[in-house]
This record gives sequence, C-alpha cells and structure tokens, in this order.
Amino acid sequence: METSNGQQACLCSRMSEMVSIVYLPLCFALATGWVYLVTLLAPSIGAGSNNVSLKFPSGYEELKELAQLLSAYKNEHMLYVFVLFISAYLYKQTFAIPGSVFLNVLSGALFGVWRGFILTCTLSALGASLCFMLSRFCGRHHIERYFPDRIRFLQDKVHENRHRLFFWLLFLRLFPMSPNWFLNIASPIIDVPLHLFFISVFVGLMPYNFICVQMGSILSEVKSMNDILSWQTMGKMALVAAAAFLPSLLIKKKTKVTD
Repeated sequence: METSNGQQACLCSRMSEMVSIVYLPLCFALATGWVYLVTLLAPSIGAGSNNVSLKFPSGYEELKELAQLLSAYKNEHMLYVFVLFISAYLYKQTFAIPGSVFLNVLSGALFGVWRGFILTCTLSALGASLCFMLSRFCGRHHIERYFPDRIRFLQDKVHENRHRLFFWLLFLRLFPMSPNWFLNIASPIIDVPLHLFFISVFVGLMPYNFICVQMGSILSEVKSMNDILSWQTMGKMALVAAAAFLPSLLIKKKTKVTD
C-alpha cells in the first residue's frame, strides 16, 4: 500500500513537472508576442521616425537614441508610449531578463523624476510578483533541481529571521549586491508570503530606482552608464541597507530577551 502511494506521488510529481515544462515556454511565447505586437503598432510621427528601431537598448548610445524617439512619440501618442513602456518593463521583470536599469533611466527621461519614480517602483514590484507567481506554478521543480544549495541556504535564513522577515527581505533588496533575479524566483519556494514580497520589492528598490530615474531626467548630461552604477552610488545604497536592517537586529535582541 505504501509503495503504491509512493508511486502515485512520484507520478503526480512527474506530471506536474511536465506541465510546467509546457506552460513556462508558452507564457514566454505569449508575452513575447504581445511585446512584438505593440512594437508593430507603433504610430508614424513623420519623416525620420524609422531611423531608430523599437528594441531593448543594450548600451548608453542606444538608450539615448530610444529616449529621443519615444519622446517624439510621446508628444502625439502618450498612451502608446505608456503601454509600450509598461509592457516592456513587465516583460523583463517577469522573465528575469537583465537590463531593467536601462528602462529605469528611460522612465526618468520620458516621464520626469517623480512620475517616473512612482511608475518604476510600481512596475518593479508588480513584475517581480509576476516572476514570483511564474516560479511558484511553473518553475519550482527546475529551481530546486539546479540550485539546491542556494535554496537550502535561503530556507535556513527565512527560518532564522521568521520573526523579522520583512526587515530581512527589505535588507536584501536595499543591498546593491543582492541577486534580485534569484530572490524573485526563489521566494515562493522558500515560503515567503506574496504580500511581504511585494512590499519589500516596492520599498527596497526605491533608492536604486530613484537614482536611475534621476539620471534619466538629465540623460543628455550623463556620459555613460558608469555614472549611474558607480562605486559611490553602491556605497550609499549599502549604507541605506544597513540602516534598514537595524530594526531587524533590535527585534532579534528583544525576542531573545523575551525567550
């Protein structure tokens, strides 16, 4: 009887893994198709509008050219630029595609400091949450298989910081060297609640997002991406992360005294 139950559990696990193998590329294909469709629907803004193609920037010069093109679009087609930006941002965040720093800077160039800041904070948290859900339903087996040591380490840390989990999550997001992409895909596996995950991303990435958006608002004066991701900037963000972790230490000390 126990053997039969074990075989059924193993079969269910394999079926679940097979389903996830199908759903993950399907979700990616649908999202890619949507972003591509939005770019195809780009309205015409007159002569010279096709000199720069609508694609994800991979360098500073491409970013400046794209910002100039979309700024021209925005004057006549604000809604289109808004939909395009949101679609591109969520696409990158949901599938953990590198390069969100370019979109953060682009947000400042297109929407200004404060509107761009609010937009990037919201999209960062929403996109990371979509990645969280995708990992929960489609990627769990693969992540546990390929990153067993990292998952075990984070599970131990979650258990260790269970009384101050929000502050620990906030510290990870504020610390500039944290691998945000891995935190996004690992969080549902290590039992991080979605609401704490969303808030920690929204608040924790605020300093980073603000720096990028602010640089975007003066994009013409920025000489390279190194001006944004400088060691001085990283140092400031590390200090903010340390300050955010202080309440966690106080809670830990209070918990020990209570015990």
